[in-house]
Amino acid sequence: MPVYNFKKMHPVPAAPDLIDIVLMRTQRRTPTVIHPGYKITRIRSFYMRKVKFTQQTISERLTQILTDFPRLNDIHPFYADLCNTLYDRDHYKLALGQLNTARSLVDQIARDMIRMIKYADSAYRCKCLKRAALGRMCTVMKRQKASLAYLEEVRKHLSRLPALDPNTRTLLMCGLPNVGKSSFMNKITRGNVDVQPYAFTTKSLFVGHCDYKYLRWQVIDTPGILDHSLEERNTIEMQAIIALAHLTCSVLYFCDPSEQCGYTVEQQCSLFKSIKPLFANKQLVIVVNKVDQQPWETLEPEKKEMIEALAKDANCSLMTMSNISEHGISEVKNLACEKLLASRVDARVSGNKVDGVMNRLQVFTPTPRDNVQRGAHIPDSVKAAIVEGTIGSADHKPKRSRTGYAQTMDDKDDEMVDANYRKTARDLMWENGGPGVWAPDYRELYDLKDNEWKFDAIPEIMEGKNIADYVDPEIEKKLAELETEEDQLLAELEAQRMGEDPESDLDSEEEAAVYAIRDRKKIIRQMHQANRSENKPVVPRTIRGRTKDLHQPGDRTKDVIKNKMEKLGVDASKLIERGRSIDRERGRKRERSRARAEEDAVVDEDMDDAGLSKTQAKKKKRSKSEAAKRDASVSRGHSKPRDPSQQGLFTDAAVKEARKLDKQGRRGWAGGAGEGDNRKAVHLVKWMNTGKKRNGTHYCR
Repeated sequence: MPVYNFKKMHPVPAAPDLIDIVLMRTQRRTPTVIHPGYKITRIRSFYMRKVKFTQQTISERLTQILTDFPRLNDIHPFYADLCNTLYDRDHYKLALGQLNTARSLVDQIARDMIRMIKYADSAYRCKCLKRAALGRMCTVMKRQKASLAYLEEVRKHLSRLPALDPNTRTLLMCGLPNVGKSSFMNKITRGNVDVQPYAFTTKSLFVGHCDYKYLRWQVIDTPGILDHSLEERNTIEMQAIIALAHLTCSVLYFCDPSEQCGYTVEQQCSLFKSIKPLFANKQLVIVVNKVDQQPWETLEPEKKEMIEALAKDANCSLMTMSNISEHGISEVKNLACEKLLASRVDARVSGNKVDGVMNRLQVFTPTPRDNVQRGAHIPDSVKAAIVEGTIGSADHKPKRSRTGYAQTMDDKDDEMVDANYRKTARDLMWENGGPGVWAPDYRELYDLKDNEWKFDAIPEIMEGKNIADYVDPEIEKKLAELETEEDQLLAELEAQRMGEDPESDLDSEEEAAVYAIRDRKKIIRQMHQANRSENKPVVPRTIRGRTKDLHQPGDRTKDVIKNKMEKLGVDASKLIERGRSIDRERGRKRERSRARAEEDAVVDEDMDDAGLSKTQAKKKKRSKSEAAKRDASVSRGHSKPRDPSQQGLFTDAAVKEARKLDKQGRRGWAGGAGEGDNRKAVHLVKWMNTGKKRNGTHYCR
């Protein structure tokens, strides 16, 4: 049977929240716009998709809820009865059944409405059917408000239940309230159950775990049980009754002989007798707790006989214990675990599966092969030690080297090592500096024809020849002599040059000019690096240095050019005179060309105006003046219309053909905003003007 993990159950949304989730998901995951050009078949599929998607979303949500919640007929009887006690089995099944019915109703509504949308004759009728379908589905979900709220509360309570395995090794503690069950659980497990000096501190089942014989054991602390009939017990007490009834475990029944729990020994014995049928087929241990307050030996004989009679009638063990002094805690836990282990082994041996296991086991008993008596063999060294009386003494075994090992209290400085003992590589390592300092010489292990060859130098062979044959034995001596001779020659050369200036082919004035030029180049380079910046606008090369106004004469004036060239040692008089002559020639050419153009324009105008009336001449003059103004206002970066020859069209026929092709290309988007305007005009089709109309737009439905 499955063991449910109730903490992984998904939250159950309320009815309004579930409707919002479904409708928002439908809005996001399906198309939302119908364009005017859609056919009626596409409009039908548009609305059918919305209805079908809404139905699928509701069905998925309800299926998830029905799958997460456990089915009481399929789970362990312990969980089934616990759910019945905590949540009422009938109410639980009714809520799940209502959700299942709601899921079926939503599916039926979707099928019916999709069938009707399939034969709708207009967009308006499709939209009305879609609204009706979604509205009916939401109405069905609104009616499940109470069931969804109830199941959410059940889920919250189930998630708080302990993860309890009904089939594992379990220790179960029971008894009247405030007898020490929770304190015992805190002692043997890592659980942190609340302990207070009043009754019913524990109101639900608490689970802890402990180890015994390398096995994991489950320890359950139950709420206190009062001595009255089953019908009068409340939900808190029924949890303990259900655990006793359905779990295969070792039961620890706690008694308080000191009566500090508020109940007498007679009442505790009466409760034991009333719940005794629940102890059938279970390993039972009666635990007499709080012996630190009331020792078992000094207990009144009548009460002691009453408790012993209970143990005798139930054929169970009786143990004493104290949570304060921790007397008997380990003994009680060990006894309960041992009894449960033995019962589990007996149950498996008595089952049907043990035969299949025993058939695979074979037990062999060895038999003697002959009648020869074979005694124990004792080495001769041991016999000699027995005769000498040194058997078992510290010096019985031969002493070995302690080199390389940590010193102990038994080691002495004057210990003698056996003379026949051979030193190992470890001993040699520690004698010669330790690890990382000494390494074994593996040449000693070489297997050669003559052992004297082991430590000879290994020759270096290159291209089949021994390098040692080509090495001059006096090469190092000759190299040292050459280096000595080279140092001596260098010293003599330095001595000869001492106090002499380097020779030069320039006179003193030329050398001064060279130094001045070098200094000037250095200054220019430094100024360039200092004035270098990325934030200055880039000025075209053609206008750099020109005069901007009276306050900014620029760097290309005759005075600036003359000073710079003189500093560089160049006569600039001819350069300045040549620039002046070029400027004078350029000015005369510009004036002659402008005057000639104006004269030609005047002559042409007079010739054209000769055949025009006075009004036509005025209009022509006004248009020319406006054209001149437009030309003056056009910025320098804008290009003016070109002649046909400048556009690549050299004849008037080519110009006409180009204009014709341009006009034909514009026909495809005539009436539109441009070439990319693909908007379709509105066509009044039948489905847009059929059916009932209301106030508002009728463009899209």
